[in-house]
Amino acid sequence: GGVTISGDRQRILFLCTGNTCRSQMAEGHIRHQHSYRFDVESAGAMPSEVNPNAIGVMEEIGIDISGQRSRSVEEFIGQRFDYVITLCGDSSRDVRPSFIGDVGERLDWNFPDPYEARGSQEEILETYRNVRDGLREKIDDFVSELDEVT
Repeated sequence: GGVTISGDRQRILFLCTGNTCRSQMAEGHIRHQHSYRFDVESAGAMPSEVNPNAIGVMEEIGIDISGQRSRSVEEFIGQRFDYVITLCGDSSRDVRPSFIGDVGERLDWNFPDPYEARGSQEEILETYRNVRDGLREKIDDFVSELDEVT
């Protein structure tokens, strides 16, 4: 058979505590900007639902993540991923999910959980935007570095 496009794509799994904010934004960014080269999934140790603030700040930059759902890391046990990227901050409330499966490379990116932000709605959204923009920058750098070596 012929070579399918998806055969050339690498798989990424983003993990964070709840799969509500950070890993959802990271998944959305990869889907929107880099889907030609990656199949992306995200999951958490304690999934609940995609956070409305995360949906809102992604919408501001033209990325719709409202259709994504919060999933447990257990859904992916035993699968193969080229990269498993954990997005955890230093907070004691951050639970680092562990993934059991075949992994090319494991990476840890330190991002605080915007869900813990307090203050006015505008201040809270600012925290979400900072995490969104930080993730976007980190992902774009990560992809550029891969492009240099391949």
